[in-house]
Amino acid sequence: MPKQRERGEGALYWDEQRQRFTAEVTVGYTPAGKRIVRKGRGKTKTEARAKLKEVLRDYEDGLAVGPLNFTVKDAVKDWLAYGLNGRATSTVTQITQLCERHVIPDLGARKLRDLSASDVDRWLAAKAKILSTRSLQSIHNFLNRAVKRAMARDNVKRNVVALCSVPKGQPGRPSKSLTFAQAEALLNAAQNAPLGAYVVVSLLTGVRTEELRALTWAHVDLDGQADADPPVPPSIQVWRSVREGGDTKTKKSRRTLAISARCVVALRKHRDKKNEPHPDDLVFCTSSGAEMDPANVRRGFRSIARRAGLDAENWTPRELRHSFVSLLSASGMSIEAIADLMGHAGTRVTEAVYRHQLRPVLLGGAVAMDEIFADDQTAPTAG
Repeated sequence: MPKQRERGEGALYWDEQRQRFTAEVTVGYTPAGKRIVRKGRGKTKTEARAKLKEVLRDYEDGLAVGPLNFTVKDAVKDWLAYGLNGRATSTVTQITQLCERHVIPDLGARKLRDLSASDVDRWLAAKAKILSTRSLQSIHNFLNRAVKRAMARDNVKRNVVALCSVPKGQPGRPSKSLTFAQAEALLNAAQNAPLGAYVVVSLLTGVRTEELRALTWAHVDLDGQADADPPVPPSIQVWRSVREGGDTKTKKSRRTLAISARCVVALRKHRDKKNEPHPDDLVFCTSSGAEMDPANVRRGFRSIARRAGLDAENWTPRELRHSFVSLLSASGMSIEAIADLMGHAGTRVTEAVYRHQLRPVLLGGAVAMDEIFADDQTAPTAG
């Protein structure tokens, strides 16, 4: 006869429904007197006992163990449902689409506790062949945050995604800026266009499209106060955006910008077409007065771009902001001053992302060195 198990050794039996051997043991009782049971399952008795030992070891180490069948898909779906509170609907939609296209189909069926760093490395390497580096960083970030949330809820012991670095992906569509001649042609083409004032203000102020679409007439001052001390120029108050809650991207983005004479003319003409709009009305809106969406702006901008002789399909409205930075940089304005106009907290993003022309040539060092090391050989000869 087989040896009878001692008290406390638990039980080992065949689970007909799961078609697995199950080893289980009682590790304690809840305050209500209900047993706390830990189980391990396997195709053989040995495997079931080994799984139970692993579960007990985690329990003794104080590590709660989630369901054995909790998958990567479960973690991602949970994060999408509860981890994106406060995000704009469009942002949630975009994140969900990327997860459903690239994360869940490839890794979703994998049990989360069995997911290894090697699995993630192979997945990222395969995606690097078809996605840009920025997209790779995004999907890695989404998976990382989903697993981190699962770990905080005791569904997995550690986050292996955080251990993996993102490889370099395919080159993305490079942003670019208008030359002076192209910018001048665009401004001329915008004079009598339906969305002409939008293009003029966007190019000559560098305001984000999400901020410009939320601008109201109450936040536009086309007169200024020339007799004030010091004089107050015409300006726009960039205090809102179409983001969730109406806030600007950052606190630094909330700013008041003086506008050029060309902006004033364009906005006056635009306002006159609306027959004295109410202060709370949007400056730029659809024919029904509703808020414009990105597609509305793209159509209007590309129509003007075609009239200016540009390849309209090769340009986007956000590149007006890039052009603003590059044109100011080419004129000699300091990068610190440009960053303030852009609403950036520092100069790093302004330099790395937006400035496409490094002008003018910085002569200070060469002039100083010529003065320090000047000799007869480098001095210009008399004619």
